[in-house]
Amino acid sequence: MDRLKFFISKYPRLKSALKRLRSIVVGSQSVSSGYTELSVEKADIEAVRLKDAWKSTDIPGKQRELVDKQLKKFREGGYVDVFEILVMALRGLGALRPGATVLEIGCSSGFYSEVFAIANLPFRYRGCDYSESFVNLAKDSYPKGEFDIEDAVALTYSDSQFDVVISGCCLLHIPKYEIAIEEAARVASDYVIFHRTPVVEGEANRYYTKFAYGLETIEIHFSESHFLDIVRRAGLILLNTFTIDESEVDGMRSAVKTYVCRKTSSNNEK
Repeated sequence: MDRLKFFISKYPRLKSALKRLRSIVVGSQSVSSGYTELSVEKADIEAVRLKDAWKSTDIPGKQRELVDKQLKKFREGGYVDVFEILVMALRGLGALRPGATVLEIGCSSGFYSEVFAIANLPFRYRGCDYSESFVNLAKDSYPKGEFDIEDAVALTYSDSQFDVVISGCCLLHIPKYEIAIEEAARVASDYVIFHRTPVVEGEANRYYTKFAYGLETIEIHFSESHFLDIVRRAGLILLNTFTIDESEVDGMRSAVKTYVCRKTSSNNEK
Protein backbone atom coordinates (compact mmCIF):
# COMPACT_ATOMS: atom_id res chain seq x y z
CA MET A 1 0.00 0.00 0.00
CA ASP A 2 2.79 2.43 0.90
CA ARG A 3 4.55 1.63 -2.41
CA LEU A 4 1.33 2.52 -4.19
CA LYS A 5 1.12 5.83 -2.31
CA PHE A 6 4.75 6.58 -3.15
CA PHE A 7 3.98 5.92 -6.83
CA ILE A 8 0.90 8.16 -6.69
CA SER A 9 2.92 10.94 -5.05
CA LYS A 10 5.07 11.17 -8.19
CA TYR A 11 1.95 12.21 -10.12
CA PRO A 12 0.42 15.14 -8.21
CA ARG A 13 -2.59 15.58 -10.49
CA LEU A 14 -3.52 11.91 -10.12
CA LYS A 15 -3.09 12.26 -6.38
CA SER A 16 -5.35 15.32 -6.32
CA ALA A 17 -8.02 13.56 -8.40
CA LEU A 18 -7.98 10.57 -6.06
CA LYS A 19 -8.35 12.88 -3.06
CA ARG A 20 -11.41 14.50 -4.64
CA LEU A 21 -12.90 11.09 -5.40
CA ARG A 22 -12.30 9.95 -1.84
CA SER A 23 -13.98 13.07 -0.44
CA ILE A 24 -17.05 12.32 -2.54
CA VAL A 25 -17.22 8.67 -1.44
CA VAL A 26 -16.35 8.94 2.26
CA GLY A 27 -16.51 12.68 2.95
CA SER A 28 -13.76 15.23 3.22
CA GLN A 29 -11.19 14.76 5.98
CA SER A 30 -9.42 18.05 5.31
CA VAL A 31 -8.68 20.32 8.24
CA SER A 32 -9.51 23.29 5.99
CA SER A 33 -13.02 24.11 4.79
CA GLY A 34 -15.36 26.95 3.89
CA TYR A 35 -13.09 28.80 1.46
CA THR A 36 -14.36 32.24 0.40
CA GLU A 37 -12.37 34.18 -2.19
CA LEU A 38 -11.60 37.83 -1.43
CA SER A 39 -10.68 40.86 -3.46
CA VAL A 40 -7.28 42.39 -2.71
CA GLU A 41 -8.96 45.29 -0.90
CA LYS A 42 -11.15 43.00 1.20
CA ALA A 43 -8.16 40.77 1.93
CA ASP A 44 -6.36 43.72 3.55
CA ILE A 45 -9.34 44.31 5.82
CA GLU A 46 -9.72 40.64 6.71
CA ALA A 47 -5.99 40.31 7.35
CA VAL A 48 -6.27 42.92 10.08
CA ARG A 49 -9.38 41.30 11.57
CA LEU A 50 -7.87 37.80 11.59
CA LYS A 51 -4.29 38.80 12.44
CA ASP A 52 -4.16 36.82 15.67
CA ALA A 53 -6.27 33.84 14.59
CA TRP A 54 -3.38 31.37 14.85
CA LYS A 55 -2.73 32.47 18.43
CA SER A 56 -5.95 30.74 19.49
CA THR A 57 -5.54 28.17 22.25
CA ASP A 58 -8.06 25.91 20.46
CA ILE A 59 -5.82 24.99 17.51
CA PRO A 60 -2.68 23.26 18.90
CA GLY A 61 -4.40 20.27 20.48
CA LYS A 62 -6.56 19.65 17.40
CA GLN A 63 -3.59 19.81 15.07
CA ARG A 64 -1.52 17.57 17.32
CA GLU A 65 -4.14 14.81 17.18
CA LEU A 66 -3.68 14.64 13.42
CA VAL A 67 0.11 14.97 13.62
CA ASP A 68 0.44 12.14 16.14
CA LYS A 69 -1.27 9.79 13.69
CA GLN A 70 1.09 10.86 10.91
CA LEU A 71 4.13 10.48 13.17
CA LYS A 72 3.08 6.99 14.22
CA LYS A 73 2.71 5.98 10.58
CA PHE A 74 6.07 7.53 9.63
CA ARG A 75 7.79 5.90 12.60
CA GLU A 76 6.48 2.51 11.46
CA GLY A 77 7.87 3.00 7.95
CA GLY A 78 4.72 4.35 6.31
CA TYR A 79 4.73 7.05 3.65
CA VAL A 80 3.68 10.57 4.70
CA ASP A 81 4.20 12.81 1.70
CA VAL A 82 4.86 16.14 3.44
CA PHE A 83 7.40 14.49 5.76
CA GLU A 84 9.16 12.58 2.99
CA ILE A 85 9.46 15.59 0.71
CA LEU A 86 11.04 17.82 3.34
CA VAL A 87 13.44 15.04 4.36
CA MET A 88 14.32 14.54 0.69
CA ALA A 89 14.89 18.27 0.25
CA LEU A 90 17.25 18.39 3.23
CA ARG A 91 19.17 15.30 2.15
CA GLY A 92 19.58 16.85 -1.27
CA LEU A 93 21.60 19.70 0.22
CA GLY A 94 24.40 17.20 0.69
CA ALA A 95 27.27 19.42 1.69
CA LEU A 96 25.95 20.33 5.15
CA ARG A 97 28.18 19.35 8.04
CA PRO A 98 26.91 17.03 10.81
CA GLY A 99 25.36 19.16 13.51
CA ALA A 100 24.34 21.90 11.08
CA THR A 101 21.75 24.24 12.53
CA VAL A 102 18.21 24.23 11.17
CA LEU A 103 15.55 26.77 12.10
CA GLU A 104 11.89 26.08 11.34
CA ILE A 105 9.74 29.21 11.21
CA GLY A 106 6.12 28.35 11.95
CA CYS A 107 7.05 25.15 13.76
CA SER A 108 3.66 24.73 15.50
CA SER A 109 4.17 21.89 18.04
CA GLY A 110 7.70 21.17 16.83
CA PHE A 111 6.85 17.81 15.28
CA TYR A 112 9.37 18.15 12.46
CA SER A 113 12.11 17.77 15.08
CA GLU A 114 10.73 14.25 15.55
CA VAL A 115 10.45 13.67 11.81
CA PHE A 116 14.12 14.55 11.36
CA ALA A 117 15.12 12.29 14.25
CA ILE A 118 13.17 9.38 12.75
CA ALA A 119 14.87 10.03 9.40
CA ASN A 120 18.31 10.16 11.10
CA LEU A 121 19.10 13.63 9.80
CA PRO A 122 22.14 14.92 11.73
CA PHE A 123 20.87 18.46 12.23
CA ARG A 124 20.55 20.63 15.31
CA TYR A 125 16.92 21.72 15.17
CA ARG A 126 15.35 24.88 16.56
CA GLY A 127 11.75 25.95 16.09
CA CYS A 128 9.82 29.18 16.44
CA ASP A 129 6.18 30.12 16.12
CA TYR A 130 3.92 33.17 16.38
CA SER A 131 1.61 31.32 18.78
CA GLU A 132 2.54 31.03 22.45
CA SER A 133 0.13 28.09 22.76
CA PHE A 134 1.92 26.19 20.00
CA VAL A 135 5.34 26.93 21.49
CA ASN A 136 4.19 25.76 24.92
CA LEU A 137 2.92 22.51 23.38
CA ALA A 138 6.24 22.09 21.54
CA LYS A 139 8.15 22.49 24.81
CA ASP A 140 5.87 19.97 26.52
CA SER A 141 6.17 17.50 23.63
CA TYR A 142 9.95 17.84 23.24
CA PRO A 143 11.45 19.02 26.56
CA LYS A 144 15.01 18.85 25.21
CA GLY A 145 14.21 20.96 22.16
CA GLU A 146 14.75 24.66 21.56
CA PHE A 147 11.60 26.66 20.82
CA ASP A 148 10.94 30.40 20.73
CA ILE A 149 7.97 32.72 20.32
CA GLU A 150 8.80 34.77 17.22
CA ASP A 151 7.06 36.87 14.59
CA ALA A 152 8.08 35.77 11.08
CA VAL A 153 8.21 39.39 9.88
CA ALA A 154 10.43 40.57 12.77
CA LEU A 155 12.73 37.74 13.81
CA THR A 156 15.09 38.48 16.70
CA TYR A 157 17.82 36.12 15.45
CA SER A 158 21.15 37.35 14.12
CA ASP A 159 22.05 37.62 10.44
CA SER A 160 23.16 34.25 9.00
CA GLN A 161 22.63 32.54 12.37
CA PHE A 162 21.38 29.22 10.94
CA ASP A 163 22.78 27.00 8.21
CA VAL A 164 19.29 26.20 6.94
CA VAL A 165 16.00 28.01 7.50
CA ILE A 166 12.70 26.29 6.80
CA SER A 167 9.60 28.41 6.35
CA GLY A 168 7.15 25.73 7.42
CA CYS A 169 3.76 26.22 5.79
CA CYS A 170 3.19 29.62 7.40
CA LEU A 171 3.71 32.15 4.59
CA LEU A 172 0.20 31.52 3.29
CA HIS A 173 -1.18 33.03 6.51
CA ILE A 174 1.11 36.09 6.58
CA PRO A 175 -0.19 39.20 4.75
CA LYS A 176 3.30 40.77 4.92
CA TYR A 177 4.77 37.69 3.28
CA GLU A 178 7.42 39.65 1.36
CA ILE A 179 8.99 40.75 4.65
CA ALA A 180 8.72 37.20 6.00
CA ILE A 181 10.64 35.90 2.97
CA GLU A 182 13.33 38.55 3.48
CA GLU A 183 13.60 37.67 7.18
CA ALA A 184 13.97 33.95 6.43
CA ALA A 185 16.77 34.78 4.00
CA ARG A 186 18.43 37.17 6.44
CA VAL A 187 18.83 34.66 9.30
CA ALA A 188 20.04 31.84 6.99
CA SER A 189 23.69 31.43 6.10
CA ASP A 190 23.32 28.86 3.31
CA TYR A 191 19.84 27.59 2.43
CA VAL A 192 16.16 28.50 2.76
CA ILE A 193 13.34 26.02 2.14
CA PHE A 194 9.77 27.22 1.64
CA HIS A 195 7.79 24.11 2.52
CA ARG A 196 4.19 23.42 1.44
CA THR A 197 3.64 26.68 -0.44
CA PRO A 198 0.32 27.05 -2.33
CA VAL A 199 0.77 28.67 -5.74
CA VAL A 200 -1.24 29.41 -8.88
CA GLU A 201 0.23 29.48 -12.38
CA GLY A 202 -0.31 32.42 -14.72
CA GLU A 203 -2.55 34.20 -12.23
CA ALA A 204 -2.27 36.98 -9.67
CA ASN A 205 -2.29 36.15 -5.97
CA ARG A 206 -5.56 34.65 -4.76
CA TYR A 207 -6.83 35.54 -1.28
CA TYR A 208 -9.30 33.55 0.81
CA THR A 209 -10.84 33.26 4.21
CA LYS A 210 -11.28 29.70 5.41
CA PHE A 211 -11.85 27.63 8.53
CA ALA A 212 -8.83 25.70 9.81
CA TYR A 213 -9.54 23.32 12.67
CA GLY A 214 -12.84 25.19 12.98
CA LEU A 215 -11.21 28.62 13.31
CA GLU A 216 -11.54 31.36 10.71
CA THR A 217 -8.28 32.54 9.17
CA ILE A 218 -6.85 34.03 5.98
CA GLU A 219 -4.97 32.09 3.30
CA ILE A 220 -2.94 33.30 0.33
CA HIS A 221 -2.31 31.30 -2.84
CA PHE A 222 0.70 32.96 -4.43
CA SER A 223 1.26 33.80 -8.04
CA GLU A 224 4.19 31.47 -8.64
CA SER A 225 6.09 33.94 -10.83
CA HIS A 226 5.52 36.72 -8.28
CA PHE A 227 6.60 34.47 -5.40
CA LEU A 228 9.81 33.42 -7.16
CA ASP A 229 10.58 37.03 -8.05
CA ILE A 230 10.40 37.97 -4.35
CA VAL A 231 12.64 35.02 -3.52
CA ARG A 232 15.23 36.25 -6.03
CA ARG A 233 15.05 39.80 -4.68
CA ALA A 234 15.71 38.41 -1.19
CA GLY A 235 19.07 37.13 -2.47
CA LEU A 236 18.08 33.50 -3.00
CA ILE A 237 18.67 31.18 -5.95
CA LEU A 238 16.13 28.43 -6.63
CA LEU A 239 17.84 25.02 -6.60
CA ASN A 240 14.97 22.56 -6.63
CA THR A 241 11.19 22.33 -6.53
CA PHE A 242 9.10 19.46 -5.17
CA THR A 243 5.42 19.30 -6.10
CA ILE A 244 3.26 17.87 -3.32
CA ASP A 245 -0.11 18.30 -5.00
CA GLU A 246 -1.53 19.99 -8.09
CA SER A 247 -4.87 20.43 -9.79
CA GLU A 248 -6.70 22.37 -12.50
CA VAL A 249 -10.18 23.80 -11.93
CA ASP A 250 -11.98 25.97 -14.49
CA GLY A 251 -8.71 26.53 -16.32
CA MET A 252 -6.79 27.68 -13.23
CA ARG A 253 -3.77 25.55 -12.41
CA SER A 254 -2.76 25.44 -8.77
CA ALA A 255 -0.26 23.44 -6.75
CA VAL A 256 1.35 23.00 -3.37
CA LYS A 257 5.13 23.02 -3.69
CA THR A 258 8.31 22.99 -1.66
CA TYR A 259 11.03 25.32 -2.92
CA VAL A 260 14.70 24.75 -2.04
CA CYS A 261 16.87 27.87 -2.31
CA ARG A 262 20.48 28.82 -1.73
CA LYS A 263 21.75 32.23 -0.68
CA THR A 264 23.80 34.01 -3.30
CA SER A 265 27.55 34.22 -2.71
CA SER A 266 27.36 37.94 -1.91
CA ASN A 267 24.80 37.27 0.83
CA ASN A 268 26.59 34.17 1.99
CA GLU A 269 29.66 35.98 3.24
CA LYS A 270 29.83 36.27 7.01
